Formats: sequence, C-alpha cells, structure tokens
Amino acid sequence: MAESFGADAELYDRARPRYPTDLIEAIAASAPGVAVLDVGCGTGIVARQFQAVGGRVLGVEVDERMAAFARATGVEVEVSAFESWEPAGRTFDVLVAGMTWHWIDPSVGAAKAAEVLGPGGRFAVFWYVLQPPPELGAAFAAVHREVLPDSPVNSQVAASPLGAYEHFLDRAADSLTATGAFTDLERPTYPWTCHYTRDEWLDQLRTSGLAKPLADAGKLDKMLKLTGAAIDAAGGSFTLDSTAVALTATRT
Repeated sequence: MAESFGADAELYDRARPRYPTDLIEAIAASAPGVAVLDVGCGTGIVARQFQAVGGRVLGVEVDERMAAFARATGVEVEVSAFESWEPAGRTFDVLVAGMTWHWIDPSVGAAKAAEVLGPGGRFAVFWYVLQPPPELGAAFAAVHREVLPDSPVNSQVAASPLGAYEHFLDRAADSLTATGAFTDLERPTYPWTCHYTRDEWLDQLRTSGLAKPLADAGKLDKMLKLTGAAIDAAGGSFTLDSTAVALTATRT
C-alpha cells in the first residue's frame, strides 16, 4: 500500500494538507544544523516546508513516480525503501517523516535513524489528524459503516481519529527506546485549522491509504458518493479544527 500513492502524484501533492508552520519551525530550531533527511518524502510536501525555513533536504522515497514529482519541485531524492537505503557514511542533523513512519519497519527504522543522525541530532516523526466537526464526523462514520460493514476500526477512526494515531506514536517510541541511542522523547501536539469544500475533501479521500483497497474492492465510488452527500447536507463545506501529533527525540 505504501507504494500505491504515486498513481496520481499531482493529485496527492495538491490534495494533501501541509503541516502547521509551528511544527516545522520548532523542529528546525531544535536541530543542531540544517541537514535534513526526509523519510518517505513523497511528492516533497514536507521537504519544501523545511527548505522554506533554511533546511538542506535529502528525501528518501520508495516510489519513483512520487520521487520524480518531488525532484521537479526542487527536492533532491534517492529512490529506495528506507530500511534498505544506503547512507554511504552521510549523517544528518534531523530526520523527519510526515505521515510515513508507520510504513517503516519499526526496529529497522529506529536503528537506521540512530545510524544517520549525528550526536545531538533530532528525530521527528509526525502525523496530521483530520478531525471533522462532530456531526459531520458522525455522518462520515455512518458512511464507513455502510460501505465497510465488517471493519469497525474504520468507522471508529472516522468519528474520532485522534486515538488511531496513538498506536503509531507508541510503536515509534518503543523502537527508539530499544536502541538505547535516543533521549528526550517527547510528544508535542500542534493545532491547525483548514477549510474544505466538498470536492477538496473528496480529493483528499482519493489520496488516503484507504483509497486503494476500496478501489480494489469496487467500493471507492460508493464511498465518495456517500461522503459527498454528507458534506452537501452540511452545507457543502466545513472547517477542520485539527491536531498534528509528533514524536521527537535526541540522538545521544
């Protein structure tokens, strides 16, 4: 699934939210230098945000289609799975991963992070949590239950998504701790607000990890139709008052 997002790299880059400026600036300010390794850089969304605050970014991306898009926007990218990527002796001041660290084998990823970060280097992985208004979130949950009746986790995520990310944070923290190479583990959160029209939300849904299995099962069109109808019933647009969650740590 991690290699499915490049099917429409332009849509992915256009539809995916950007990360809160406060998050990007805080990570950059805490790093001992400007050399940034962006794991799973995709189309370069995170990389460009770090470039904007002075970062010198190298991306690692498993999908050549996504990497090609990122290169066209000015991001240097090497194509590889992070677990098998060869750093060739290079070290970095900060390792970041936006919405991608859950695709990385936790123990291998943590060990490689320890390898490529210099002393005092910063580890920072983060996810944005899309939290629709309560009534619309309940409507989205009802859509998920109708389209995916045998998947209770998906309906719970649609209604209350924040808890779904705790597993990612726990797993990443446990793997870092197991290396014995990191200290100062913290879980900062950053509020952010974004307004969505109906079509913008459906485009975002088309780029989600759920889209490919839905399409493979012949259910994506139904999900989009019912979700669009729920947004229409709510006035055709809505505002997300959401949260970005992170795990940060320092290389000893």
